[in-house]
Amino acid sequence: MSKTILIVDDSGYSRSTIKGILVSAGYQVIGEAKDGVEALDKIVELDPDLITLDNILPDMTGLEILRALKEQGISRTVIMVSAVGQQSAIQEGLDLGIKAYITKPFDPKELLEEVRKSLTA
Repeated sequence: MSKTILIVDDSGYSRSTIKGILVSAGYQVIGEAKDGVEALDKIVELDPDLITLDNILPDMTGLEILRALKEQGISRTVIMVSAVGQQSAIQEGLDLGIKAYITKPFDPKELLEEVRKSLTA
């Protein structure tokens, strides 16, 4: 069985791009979310093996989603994929347990390598 992935990004273009890269590499994308509330619901509902998480969403940040998961005792493998590349945001994400932080625009090979490493770690 292939590993399951949830894509969280407010940009339909970004979700489509990430999904295309992952599906072509054999991963199963089981859902997409365009905002934080939808993301939190789908994380609980779908129980993905990995989440790609944008940091800037219409209703909350990816870091706020990570904090909410931690408060609820929910642990998931997360890779942040965001245009926000400030070191403070990257460090806070790492402190909250993300496996990697990829800055947009990104190389598809970089995304696949981080997904592979995160799912085999």
